[in-house]
Amino acid sequence: MLSDLWSFTLDFYARPGVEQACLKLQADGANVCALLCGVWMDRRGVQFDPERARQIGQLADPWHETVVGPLRDVRTRWKADAIDDEELKALRDRLKTLELDAERELLVRLQRLTSEWPERKAEPTGVWLEALAGGAAQGSPDALQILLRAGTDIA
Repeated sequence: MLSDLWSFTLDFYARPGVEQACLKLQADGANVCALLCGVWMDRRGVQFDPERARQIGQLADPWHETVVGPLRDVRTRWKADAIDDEELKALRDRLKTLELDAERELLVRLQRLTSEWPERKAEPTGVWLEALAGGAAQGSPDALQILLRAGTDIA
């Protein structure tokens, strides 16, 4: 079995082009934690199931909307003002850490949800990633392709 979802995410996100592709897909409305879970599911050989993809969305989307998104929104709004305000910059840095903690918690919850789903030996197909990208895939097909290639290239 592959490493836990958090460790996988750290390794995968550090691959060339992945961070930029995730940010582009995020700007187009994708939930990056769900996307990363999709790549992980594909790498684990979990057979795609639309109902299971829906379950991932039902867990990931509300957490993003009520926890991660609001933290990110405040951090983004403070960006310009924090350039010349050291105290605000320090608060913004703490907020960024809290946002990352919230994403990590979501990934832990996603791993818990998917941990019992059967794995098989199979080549990655990218179907999980494409399904979980939803409409963002149409807005960012190049970014999706970068993630698909990076997910396939993992040894």
